Amino acid sequence: MGNNVGVTITFLIYLVLMLVIGYIAYKRTTNLSDYILGGRSLGPLPSALSAGASDMSGWLLLGLPGYAYAAGYEAIWIAVGLLAGTWLNWLFVARRLRTYSFAAGDSLTMPSYFENRFNDTSRTLRVVSAFFILLFFLFYTSSGLVAGGKLFETVFQLDYEVAVIVGAIAVVSYTFFGGFLAVAWTDVIQGLLMFAALLLVPIMAINQAGGWAETRSAMEALNPELLSAFTTTEGAAIGVISVLSLLGWGLGYFGQPHILARFQAIRSEEDVPNARRIAVIWSAFGLFGALLVGFAAIGYFETTLPDGEKAFILLVDALFHPIIAGILLAAILAAIMSTADSQLLVSSSALAEDFYKALFRKEASQTELVWVGRFAVVGIAILATALAFDPDSQVLTLVSYAWAGFGAAFGPALILSLYWKKMNKVGAVAGIVLGGATVVIWGNMEGGIFDLYEIIPGFILATIAIVVGSLATGEPAQDVQDGFERAMNPK
Repeated sequence: MGNNVGVTITFLIYLVLMLVIGYIAYKRTTNLSDYILGGRSLGPLPSALSAGASDMSGWLLLGLPGYAYAAGYEAIWIAVGLLAGTWLNWLFVARRLRTYSFAAGDSLTMPSYFENRFNDTSRTLRVVSAFFILLFFLFYTSSGLVAGGKLFETVFQLDYEVAVIVGAIAVVSYTFFGGFLAVAWTDVIQGLLMFAALLLVPIMAINQAGGWAETRSAMEALNPELLSAFTTTEGAAIGVISVLSLLGWGLGYFGQPHILARFQAIRSEEDVPNARRIAVIWSAFGLFGALLVGFAAIGYFETTLPDGEKAFILLVDALFHPIIAGILLAAILAAIMSTADSQLLVSSSALAEDFYKALFRKEASQTELVWVGRFAVVGIAILATALAFDPDSQVLTLVSYAWAGFGAAFGPALILSLYWKKMNKVGAVAGIVLGGATVVIWGNMEGGIFDLYEIIPGFILATIAIVVGSLATGEPAQDVQDGFERAMNPK
């Protein structure tokens, strides 16, 4: 990188600002509801930007531009799938989840929601759900730390392992103290910063390269197949399996605990429509801005980049004054922090609320649970950091595995729990276990049908398991059905 002084100063100012926000949130965090869901007090703007920022992580500025750089227009399919998933999730899940998670015993976490929704006194649903949350979030959080490692390695010439540790400390510090309010408030700043960066960088790069026509010509000169969304870079037609796999990313939204937590935390269900509009607009600009970063890098750089996932970082260094570059590179840090903090918070919530309180200390005080959650953040971050130490890790690969795991394990169970009153706890457990297990098994197979993105078979099999399991074991208890009806039709 060029002159690092301006970049370093900007980074330090940004980190101090995030820590100040974390401290303010710490002073306002008095119980577990505050720590996990911010007391359900988010308005439309913070809930929308927080959901978007926690969703789009470092892969939006590193992984997706890297994929666009390598695959060209083929990458458009994944953006379309993700945008459709964002819209459908806000449309069909947000309002109902906000209403029923509150009615179902003021459930703070997804495992507690499932337990209360199906009146599961055995704790099976809660423990099974928490297990899969912890499993897949280890990979998801690790992906963010890999992105942070690449950022600090490139900007400050740090050893990769040291860079990963620096990023982990930055995220843990304010999540540890401030909880959900710190995460949500910082997500607003981080979401706006990411939005600005993904508009400014590709526009500047394409302009410097001589305009879109020149950029397109450079892509064609490198490989004409980059300009087709229907062929691979080798010139073969993209098969049905490939298209479905890319569009299938949209299914993941219905099961992401860190995104669904924003729906639970919305101040009122009346705020949902405005939040949905903000979230969809933000996602549209972010996703297609990220694609343009990858395309612009092809046109701007005369030599092929050894690691396409560093396209955004290298464009910023080449195009902007160090002070401005520092602000724009802070957008990557923002993307990493805004997702990793959310993932750590949900994981710590699962440990504090769904393991510690549910199984070991039912009488634990609110203060005790908050501190258990805080120390859980540290423990989970240490494990994720260890996973991230492989310098050859690809951000998008780690994200795709975790995204599929959550989408398949929790997506069908959540949707049917909100819309099908005959679903019961047997069906819920069957769906969560089969969905999560399918992703683990399918993801380790290859060739033929196994090239299909594992979220699709996982989602389908989980849905079948829920329906069969529920119908085979009878309808849920009448009081559960009555509670479901009251929550969905409060008037």
